[in-house]
Amino acid sequence: MTKKSLTFALLALLAAAPLALPAPARAEVGSGRDIRVAPGETQDKVFSLGGHVIVEGTVREDVFVIGGSITVSGEVGQSVVGIGSHVVVKGTARIGEDLAALGGTLEKEPGCSIAGDTIYFQTRELGDKLFRGGDLFDWIFSVRLIPVIVAVKLALAFLWLIAAVAGAALFPKPLAFAAGELRRSFWPALGTGLVAILAFTMLVLFAALLSFVLIGIPIALALGVAGFLVKVFGRLAVFTFLGQSLLQALGSRRAGAMAAAVAGLLVYSLATFVPVLGFLFGLAMNTVGWGIAIRTKFGSRENWFAKTPPAAC
Repeated sequence: MTKKSLTFALLALLAAAPLALPAPARAEVGSGRDIRVAPGETQDKVFSLGGHVIVEGTVREDVFVIGGSITVSGEVGQSVVGIGSHVVVKGTARIGEDLAALGGTLEKEPGCSIAGDTIYFQTRELGDKLFRGGDLFDWIFSVRLIPVIVAVKLALAFLWLIAAVAGAALFPKPLAFAAGELRRSFWPALGTGLVAILAFTMLVLFAALLSFVLIGIPIALALGVAGFLVKVFGRLAVFTFLGQSLLQALGSRRAGAMAAAVAGLLVYSLATFVPVLGFLFGLAMNTVGWGIAIRTKFGSRENWFAKTPPAAC
């Protein structure tokens, strides 16, 4: 199971990913069943949907659990991510990169070692803080529909939080490279994104017309998948860019990929709450995201638009 396949399956609400994606021989994948990595046992990675995962041995790469629970007392080489899970990190646990608990509970015992960032997010606590009393909306907004819109924005922000954590955990280097290129070539990325969105819109309309003769249906589906992937990667690159800029401004010399992505999501979400200007900001960042995803070929080192000198005779 490749890292990119796992990430895009998460962004598709993670319903059938464990059954549809191929797994390497040493990976543990489960749906609704328990997975135990015993002492002395080694696995490449672990992914479970609704099961209980116990890591007493060694997992070389990531541990991902949706629902259920995670108990780590052994060693995980990369990240541990629980979405709606009960996460317990024992004092003997060693995690090589990041620890993230989104929407569930987190217990960490003294003595555990986490080399990267720790992110703990509870939706109920956030909702209580934002909506308790209603004073925030009383003086900022006067339209009854606004709280509903804000609630939708918060729900979308939570989904993007899952995407940001998953993306930063599974391919931090492509996102960091794309964010760096965005810093160096912001305006070219904006122009590329604008042209790409216009071209994509025309292709979608053309596919819609062809759908009347059936041939346009697979074309429309292919365009939908391509647009989804470009939008997601571009948005995560923008989050990383904004987060790195914020953390550097606050004096952080070296920010982790997950911390940068989450900080950038916070900046983006707060900015889009501003009437009119927030909409324009979101539109510009979406366009830039499309542009940087295409210019860097999803964070690869080769730029499609770089001029290659002719080969010497």
